Amino acid sequence: MLSERPLSDWLPLSLKEAEKRGWDAFDVILISGDAYVDHPSFGTAVIGRIIEDEGFRIGIIAQPNWRDDLRDFKKLGKPKYFFGVTAGCMDSMVNHYTAGKRLRSTDAYTPGGVAGFRPDYASTVYSNILKELFPDVPVLLGGIEASLRRVTHYDYWADKLFPSILVDSKADALVYGMGEQPLRTFLKLLKKGVPFEQIRTLPQIAYVHDKEEDVLKNKHWETVSLASHEECLKDKVAYASNFKIVEVESNKLNANRILQEVGNQRLVVNPPYPTMTENEIDASFELPYTRLPHPKYKKRGTIPAYEMIKFSLNIHRGCFGGCSFCTISAHQGKFIASRSEGSIMKELEEIAAHPDFKGYLSDVGGPSANMYKMKGKDESICARCVAPSCIHPVICNNLDTSHKPMTELYRKIDAHPKIKKAFVGSGIRYDLLVDDFNKNNEDGNHDEYLEQVVTRHVSGRLKVAPEHTADNTLRMMRKPPFKYFHQFKDKYEAISAKHNLNQPLIPYFISSHPGCEETDMAELAAETKDMGFKLEQVQDFTPTPMTVAEVIYYTGLHPYTLKPVFTAKSPEEKKNQNRYFFWYKRENQEWISSRLKRAGRADLSQKLVERPQEKQLPPWLAKRRGR
Repeated sequence: MLSERPLSDWLPLSLKEAEKRGWDAFDVILISGDAYVDHPSFGTAVIGRIIEDEGFRIGIIAQPNWRDDLRDFKKLGKPKYFFGVTAGCMDSMVNHYTAGKRLRSTDAYTPGGVAGFRPDYASTVYSNILKELFPDVPVLLGGIEASLRRVTHYDYWADKLFPSILVDSKADALVYGMGEQPLRTFLKLLKKGVPFEQIRTLPQIAYVHDKEEDVLKNKHWETVSLASHEECLKDKVAYASNFKIVEVESNKLNANRILQEVGNQRLVVNPPYPTMTENEIDASFELPYTRLPHPKYKKRGTIPAYEMIKFSLNIHRGCFGGCSFCTISAHQGKFIASRSEGSIMKELEEIAAHPDFKGYLSDVGGPSANMYKMKGKDESICARCVAPSCIHPVICNNLDTSHKPMTELYRKIDAHPKIKKAFVGSGIRYDLLVDDFNKNNEDGNHDEYLEQVVTRHVSGRLKVAPEHTADNTLRMMRKPPFKYFHQFKDKYEAISAKHNLNQPLIPYFISSHPGCEETDMAELAAETKDMGFKLEQVQDFTPTPMTVAEVIYYTGLHPYTLKPVFTAKSPEEKKNQNRYFFWYKRENQEWISSRLKRAGRADLSQKLVERPQEKQLPPWLAKRRGR
């Protein structure tokens, strides 16, 4: 099927491909840690198509070899304006290593799922190579790795604080968050002859300069300062305090500019653009993507990440959950940017026309599946808000949580003649559907939505993420009490029974999260066992940059209260917590029993691994059973 399309339909990966477009050089060259998949779910494709849309000659160097004579970095020549650099759709360290710091054997963003095609700290490695080869060409960083490492941050894999990625990478500037808005504005300036340095005047840009220089004036921006990188190295309280400022500013409608000194330089982080409008996000999704991997990968095998999403619909961006362990709001923001129904249905037509499409959509959703079209009822209240979450510890009275737009959208997708089933595969925020937690259900729209999902959009089983059962740990996670999961489960099972459906509910949990003691994990295991769950898919906490949980892990302090919080840190502590998930494995049972008895929790031991009723058998029956 790939051979049916001309090679010129993709953005060029070589000079020969550029020649097919009549180009002999490039205006901008993107370096990416991912293979090039020309699809709106892949950042390199989005940025490349925007650059093309603005009239620039754009080339891509995907997964260059950084170990040899660096010929991959030279093969497209020198761009007229700048190099763009991204590690790819994941932080390269998360991509490479497990929570136990073991090297992963696969890479979902590489043909054949083969690992080893990008370096550790890829953005920094790529940028330094470019600065050595082309010292006079500006480098612009972007993507998740750069975005979440834009200020002083703790790196779990090196177990130390790093300064802003701009320092180590030597890049000239950084676009953080979803970069369409600053990039388009910047490209328009370049087209007018404005020099690269003027990118420093734009929102959503970070850069470093000599601290003796004056900070650029902007009458619309107020400025806040962080403790310097050097102060953070000496004082964990300073680092924890910094995080609160960064998170608050990242989640405000009208944010302040952030300054931080690092050595003889000053980091400047300009405030972000407003949330993308419907027209802006539609325009991004409607660029002329082929929706296919580049043909050069045909003989190397499929790209797992592409296979997962190729028949899916992304309907919105952003997440207002603010979970302590999650980076979505830090990168995409807490305010939801939703596509128009027309744009979504237009993309559905493109998917349905794909020769390999069999009528099944793998997902209709977003970062959290059920936040489409949700926003503040009175946005002037949102403009004054500094809370990192709209639903913790309670749901904001000003948040419109109506699920009607989603329910109607699902029904229209369902009615499409080429759709057999449209599944909701991305995570549903179940707490938004529990009446006791979310009071805004006067017209029953939450129940209507859940019934629509259960009866039409579940692929065998529904996955939700309560993450824990212990209230103290859940508060630390910014998640609701577990009692609401019980209520959701009751509602889900009632709808399933009503329609005679057998679709198990699959909960996801995390071990070793800050605030979680070992006995909390034992209680989680006991409660989920009592509910009939035998957990198989579990996750050990990984501290990733720019999250509350990462700050607690490193400092031992909560950044908002500066009070101590226990965190399992040693490999043994983390392994011990994880073992409780697997209480049903024979090799764990004696260990669990002795461990809990030593902790004075024989009650939990009985619930998990012992059978007290058999100990009370009459002697004659016990003898018969050989006990």
